[in-house]
Amino acid sequence: MSKPHIIILGCNFAGLTTARYIHAAVKDSAKITIIDRKSLLTFVPNIPIQVLANINPAIDLQYRFISFLEHDGSAFIQAEVTTIDPDTNTVYYQPNERAGHPIRKIQYDYLVVALGNRLAYDHIEGFEAYGHSVTDTFLGNRLRNYLHQEYKGGPIAITSAIFHQGKSEKLPPNLPVAQTACEGPPVELAFSMAHWLEKNKKGNAGTVYLSTPAKVIAEDAGETILHQLLPMMDKMGYHYQANTQGIKKVHKDGVEFIDGSSQEAEVTILFPDWQAHQFLKELPFTDDMGFVITDLYMRNPDYPNIFAVGDAASITVPKIGSLGHMEAEVLANTLAQELKLIKGPIKPMEFELLCMGDMGGIKGFYMRTNEWWGGKETHLEMGVTPYALKMGFKQMYYTLGGKIPHWGLALSEVMGDHTIL
Repeated sequence: MSKPHIIILGCNFAGLTTARYIHAAVKDSAKITIIDRKSLLTFVPNIPIQVLANINPAIDLQYRFISFLEHDGSAFIQAEVTTIDPDTNTVYYQPNERAGHPIRKIQYDYLVVALGNRLAYDHIEGFEAYGHSVTDTFLGNRLRNYLHQEYKGGPIAITSAIFHQGKSEKLPPNLPVAQTACEGPPVELAFSMAHWLEKNKKGNAGTVYLSTPAKVIAEDAGETILHQLLPMMDKMGYHYQANTQGIKKVHKDGVEFIDGSSQEAEVTILFPDWQAHQFLKELPFTDDMGFVITDLYMRNPDYPNIFAVGDAASITVPKIGSLGHMEAEVLANTLAQELKLIKGPIKPMEFELLCMGDMGGIKGFYMRTNEWWGGKETHLEMGVTPYALKMGFKQMYYTLGGKIPHWGLALSEVMGDHTIL
């Protein structure tokens, strides 16, 4: 009897971690194939650190993962996924290592969609000429070169576009609705940018103008944390604006918002709408915005052999790596149970925000909370320990090939919740 074939689409944070967890859970009981458009994982959370340190983020933030998949016995195909036929269990893909390949197809027994998202910078008027960001090495280097070669000390605006969250009656009930995809990065960048400005004698927190289209920035952090964070940022001198309703246009001298207000800026750093890939929007197992519908076991209710994890999954809001990590473990256990390798019940997805950010000066912040989902956990700590946790996670991820041990997040929680430095 042939082994069931598990295909995983995508191999960045959620995809790689899911692939390694699935292999650990099912071992030799299944054949595993991973398809991704690139053979390198970009460690996006650390790009701002490299930018401000004037280091090309492509040097050590693009990580080769294939040797770990090879060690597991998993196959890897570098290709663009063109579409999925869920009725015939077929993935269509086009190899892209060199141009000119025909579209090919491959059959699956189980499919995991971990393709991340499409960052809609092209929907922001003026971004090409005047916008900056830190979401990939190209944009990171563009901002790095400007800050270290051309920046004159003018205002720095940091803001987000409106996020269009998907809806479906088939999603689990009572999921919160977000106005932005993830505002941990804007908050982190505001802190670290202020330190960089002071260190280079080009300004301070008062040079930074932080805004959000939502009623409050980083709404998923919950009211308890925000009641600590926002007064502190105000005392430090940051300029802050809420309810911009989104970005209308970026121009040479700043940014205009949909609510009619504007902000003068020499540098405008933007975080766009997170969108589903176009081909997913046409498929019968996605929500109205193209994100894959799942239950709390990361499984589609209409096509029970299709799963999703990370940013491609509709329930992943905010679009943050820690949720993808938690989902990867749930998904791997669900597949192992499906293959009768785990007996008895398994735990469904339990939402919790875990965020570690750089503040500059070898200091960081740590947030752990489930308050946005109706829970009572809420922790905010600042100091050397959160910075060490952030940098240590990168090293652990590289060393273990994305296969963070089950105690990894738990250890981070214990250390982060009780920061002493």
